[in-house]
Amino acid sequence: MKSQVNRLLFSLFAICLIRMVTTLEGQTATSPSVEQWGIFEISLKGPSSGNPFREVSLTASFIQGDQTIQLAGFYDGDGIYRIRFMPEKIGQWHYRTKSNHADLNGREGAFSCVAASASNHGPVRVRNTYHFAYADGTPHFPIGTTCYAWAHQGDELEEQTIATLKRSPFNKLRMCIFPKHYIYNTNEPVFFPFERDARGEFDFTRFNPEFFRHFEKRVGELRDIGIEADLILFHPYDRWGFAVMGSDNDDHYLRYVVARLAAYRNVWWSLANEFDFMMNENRQEIVELKKRGKQIKLKTLADWDRFFQILQKEDPHQHLRSIHNGSILYNHTKPWVTHASIQNGSAVTDYGRAELLRDVYQKPVVYDEAKYEGNIPRRWGNLSAEEMVHRFWEGAIAGTYVGHGETYLHSQDIIWWSKGGVLHGQSPARIAFLRKILEEGPAEGLEPIDKWQDQPVAGKKGENYLFYFGREKLTSWTFQLPKAGYEFPAGTKFKVEVLDTWDMTITLVDGTFEIKPNDNYTYISDHPRVKLSGKPYMALRIRRVPF
Repeated sequence: MKSQVNRLLFSLFAICLIRMVTTLEGQTATSPSVEQWGIFEISLKGPSSGNPFREVSLTASFIQGDQTIQLAGFYDGDGIYRIRFMPEKIGQWHYRTKSNHADLNGREGAFSCVAASASNHGPVRVRNTYHFAYADGTPHFPIGTTCYAWAHQGDELEEQTIATLKRSPFNKLRMCIFPKHYIYNTNEPVFFPFERDARGEFDFTRFNPEFFRHFEKRVGELRDIGIEADLILFHPYDRWGFAVMGSDNDDHYLRYVVARLAAYRNVWWSLANEFDFMMNENRQEIVELKKRGKQIKLKTLADWDRFFQILQKEDPHQHLRSIHNGSILYNHTKPWVTHASIQNGSAVTDYGRAELLRDVYQKPVVYDEAKYEGNIPRRWGNLSAEEMVHRFWEGAIAGTYVGHGETYLHSQDIIWWSKGGVLHGQSPARIAFLRKILEEGPAEGLEPIDKWQDQPVAGKKGENYLFYFGREKLTSWTFQLPKAGYEFPAGTKFKVEVLDTWDMTITLVDGTFEIKPNDNYTYISDHPRVKLSGKPYMALRIRRVPF
C-alpha cells in the first residue's frame, strides 16, 4: 500500500513538472496562467550534442476553440529549449509540441489567459489607415527616439539609459539587434550574437544564447516602462561580417529572432537601417571585410522582399513591419509592409511635403530619421533644438509621425543616438508638450483638413482643429476654418487656445467664436481676431463647444 501511494505521489509530481511554465512578466507558477498579451513560456530539456540550433526542430500548436496558432521554439543553450507564446484571447488554451527529437515531441499542457493588467494595452497595430492603436483600442501616437547600440554598452550605461527613458516623452525606441561600428561608436560590445569557432571566427550557424538573453531582458524593460522596441534586424555598420552572412544564415537568424522575441508585445520589426547601403560594394565596411578575406554576398531587393515574407510567415502575432532607407526608398506599397519608416532630412521642414508619402503609400508614415539635435560636425547631426521641435510639429500637421535623435559631442563618445546614457538637449521637453496635445486630440489621429489649399491645419473635421504657423511671426490671426467638404449647423461655436510650442504654454482666448459661411471654401466668425505674440513656433487649438 505504501509503495502504491509513493508511486501515485511521484506521478503527480511528474505531471506538475511537465506542466511547469514561466511567465516572463511574473514569477514561476505551478498553476499556469498568464495575462492577455503577456508571455507564456514552455521550457523543455533536450539534446545538447551536435548543433541543436540547426539539427533540432521544435514547434508547438496552441489551440482555443476552433483557433490553432502554430509557432517555432528555439534552443537556449545548455540543453534547454523554449517556446514562447503571446495569447491574444482570454480563456483556456491547450498546446502540443512537435519535434524530430523524442524528448521534445508530443508534450501537452494547458494554461489560462486572464484579463490584461491596467498598463498592458497589447501590441500596436495600424488603425484608420494612417495611424496606430494598441490591441485594446487605446490610441498610440508614436513619439520615438533612436539609440542604435544602447543594448551593447554594459549594465551601467544601459541602466542609465533606461532611467533616462523613464523620464522622457518617448514611447518608441529604434535599436539594433547586431552591434554597430561607426563614428563615435567603435568600442567592442559586451556580448556577440554568435559563437566563435576554433579559429576565433564567428560561426553563423551557432547563436550565443547569453547575447540574446541579455538583449531580450532590455526589450522587456522597455515594455515595462511603456516603450515600443523598434528592432533593427540588419544594418551596414559592421566590421564583424554580420551584414554579409549569406542567404541561408540570414534566413536562419531571422527565424531564430522571431522565435525568441515575437512574444514580446512591444516589438516592432525594422528589416534594416539604411537598407540600400547594404547593397553597395564600395562602402568602406565592405571593402575592409574583403581585405580580411571575408566572403561577401551583397543583399538585393529580392533578399529584402524575402526577409519581409519570412517575418510575415513566421511571426504568429503579426507585429508591425517596416524598413528604413538611406538614399533609395523601398516600395512600401508591398503587402508585407505595415507602415513606412522614412529617413528624410527635409520632408518634415514643410507639412505639404511630409504628407505626400501618405498619398503614395496609403499607410502610416513615420519619419524615423529627420536629422538629429546636436553639435557634431555632420549635417545630419547638428540641428538646433528649435528645429528638431519644429520638424515634429510639421510632421504632425501632415498627419505623419516624426522621430527624435540627439548627437551632442561627449568626451567619451557617449552620444544618445548610438549609446544612450542621458539626454542633454532641449527638445525632449517640448516633444512631451506635443505628445500631450496629440493625446488630447482626436483619438483617430490628426488628419490634414484641406491639403489642397496649403493650410497648416490638421485635426478632425467639424470638431477639432490644430493650426501650426512654424517660423511665421504673426501678431494676429483672422479666424477662418476650411469647409473641406464639411457643413456646419447654424450656431456652431468654437473655443480657441493659443499654444506656444517652445515655452509650452496654453492660453485660452476669451469668448467663443460662432461661425458662419464666408465663401465656397471657408467659414468665418463675427469675433474674428486672435492676438498672437509675434514669436515663431506658435499654434492654435480650436475645439467645438462643448468639448
